[in-house]
Amino acid sequence: MWFGRFLKSSIGKKLIMATTGLLLLLFLFSHAAGNATIYMSSEVFQSYADELHSHPLIVLVFSLLFLAIFLVHIGVGLYLFYENRQVSNSRYNVSTRVVENSFASETMPYTGLFVLLFLLVHISGFTFSSGDVPISVTVKELLGSFFYGLFYIVSFVALAIHLSHGFWSMLQTFGINHPRYNYVISKLTLILPLFFLILFAGIPLYFMTGLGASY
Repeated sequence: MWFGRFLKSSIGKKLIMATTGLLLLLFLFSHAAGNATIYMSSEVFQSYADELHSHPLIVLVFSLLFLAIFLVHIGVGLYLFYENRQVSNSRYNVSTRVVENSFASETMPYTGLFVLLFLLVHISGFTFSSGDVPISVTVKELLGSFFYGLFYIVSFVALAIHLSHGFWSMLQTFGINHPRYNYVISKLTLILPLFFLILFAGIPLYFMTGLGASY
C-alpha cells in the first residue's frame, strides 16, 4: 500500500516524528497548566488532582495513548538517528557536509532517552506512593528532597535542550519556514524550552529553597 511505503520513507518517518512531537507538546502544555497550581497552594493543587482522578477511565485512556505516542516518537527517532549515522559514515556525505549540527540536534537521542528515564522514575515515584498520603503531600516530599529535586531539574534541562531543536525541526517538517516567520520561530525555539524549564524546574526549587514553606 502507498501509505505503508510512505511511512517507511524518510519523509514519512519525519512526519511521524513531527506529529507525535506535536501531540507530546500539547500534553506538556496541559501538564504545565495543572502543575502551575502547585504555586498557588496545596489545596488548589489537591483539588486539581482530585478532579483529574475522579475520571479514572479518561485518565487511563489518555495515559495509554500518551505511552503509545511517546514510544513511537522514541522508536522512530532512534531509527532516524541510526539511519543518519549510517549515511554520515559514507565518504561522499562527509565530504559534502558544510553545516555542522548544533549541540541540541546531535544530542537528540540522548536527551530523549534521559527524558524517558525521568518519566519512568517520576511515574513510579507517584504510582507506588502510599494511597493514604494526599498527592499534594507526596509532591512536596519528593520534589523537596535534594537528590530527587536535582534529578528533576536536570531532566527538564535535558528536555529544554531536546525541545530547542525538536520544535524547530517539527515546524520545518510541517513546512512552516517562510522568511517572514523565521525570526519569530527562532525566538520561539528559545522561549518555549525556557518556559517549560522555568515552570517545571522551578517546582523543586520552590520547595528546596523554602519558598514553598506555606504550601
